[in-house]
Amino acid sequence: MGRAIALAFAREGAKVAVAARRVDKLEGVVREIEAAGGTGLAVECDVTRGADAEHAVRQTAEKFGQLNTLVNNAGVLSVSTVEGIAEDEWDRLMAANLKGPFLMSRAVLPEFRKVGGGVIVNIGSVLGLVAMKNRAAYCASKGGVTMLTKAMAMDHAHEGVRVNCICPSIVETELVRGLFDSSPEGEAARRARVATIPLGRIGQPEDVAEMAVYLASKESGWMTGVAIPLDGGLSAY
Repeated sequence: MGRAIALAFAREGAKVAVAARRVDKLEGVVREIEAAGGTGLAVECDVTRGADAEHAVRQTAEKFGQLNTLVNNAGVLSVSTVEGIAEDEWDRLMAANLKGPFLMSRAVLPEFRKVGGGVIVNIGSVLGLVAMKNRAAYCASKGGVTMLTKAMAMDHAHEGVRVNCICPSIVETELVRGLFDSSPEGEAARRARVATIPLGRIGQPEDVAEMAVYLASKESGWMTGVAIPLDGGLSAY
């Protein structure tokens, strides 16, 4: 999803910094951005570390002269109940899914103030709105993202900062493909999951990317504090 979001922003004329722990993947995305005539920057960053978050923001602002949009997309999944997850795995999940958006958002606010406002788009989950079996820690982390979004929106609206959250259902990513192997059982599990989605398909990274662009644009200029289900109708049941 991060790649799709970066490319979608670049197509709209944005200068895009992509940040993650794996620099090799980042450099590939930057090459795609530049091949399409855009401007990109790869920044090595572990979003669970405050110093890394501040470094990423500083590098971006120095490279591009200003920073006015943040998309918090990093995340991990845990298939578990509260009894089935180890304490260190719980901590790892909360650090990536909830602490990361907190640290990155805190780091960008001074840059937003320099330009009179900005936009934060959090990539949450439909499981931050409704629950699912065997996702206790994940639901807790994404529920935290939903409420962090709303709280930050209220805290910083007077500064011209808008904060919204996209809440996707299952999206075709490496993370999700690992849930369904090519065995008959895996294929059956995939079909069963698709059957729960009224629109009859798993989401694509581009679905999320286009919504992120909209939330960063002037067209959504009166939207803040919103958690948007992007789920093929799943949460309409």
